[in-house]
Amino acid sequence: MGVSLEGEKVILVPYMKEHVPNYHQWMQDPHLLFATGSEPLTLDQEYEMQLSWSQDPLKRTFIVLDKQMIEGEFVLGQPHIQAMVGDVNIYMNDPEDPLFAEIEIMIAEPKSRGKGLGKEAVMMMMAFAVENVGIHTFRAKIGESNQASLLLFRKLGFQDSSFSEAFKEWTLELPVTKPKRDELLQSVVFLVMNRICYV
Repeated sequence: MGVSLEGEKVILVPYMKEHVPNYHQWMQDPHLLFATGSEPLTLDQEYEMQLSWSQDPLKRTFIVLDKQMIEGEFVLGQPHIQAMVGDVNIYMNDPEDPLFAEIEIMIAEPKSRGKGLGKEAVMMMMAFAVENVGIHTFRAKIGESNQASLLLFRKLGFQDSSFSEAFKEWTLELPVTKPKRDELLQSVVFLVMNRICYV
């Protein structure tokens, strides 16, 4: 069982096989496929993808749970499928710099958008990646039509780095300076039982 992170609005849990059917359902939406630059997969392919993500040392993936949708008490190690609203990922895919990470956020449930869940999930993921992986620079690639994501990342301090005319996509970057690192890590405190709580 991997680490789970708890914030004020969301809980991030490892992507488990129990999450796959819901995730697969999300990815039938052509708008989500377009926004995430994804290809449609069969359910069997989605299970294979989940397994590969969980075993890949160059990826960290969490399912975003809306705390208000969790029925009863949060239990570590349980998928809490009814509270799934999206996912957040980092990829260490730069062969020349393993501490350079691409970050992605998807709030797939329309009713859960515009509530600050994505912002909190991104900040928690960044704090986790800085503290546990040593990431020193984050990059986000966002389609120019995805104004909500562009606004979110720019508010978090990401700067426009380049624009691809071919893909109609912005690349934004955020170096983890000492002040930014301190800001991220001051927003979370590590607790026992593989959980992080906001203070």
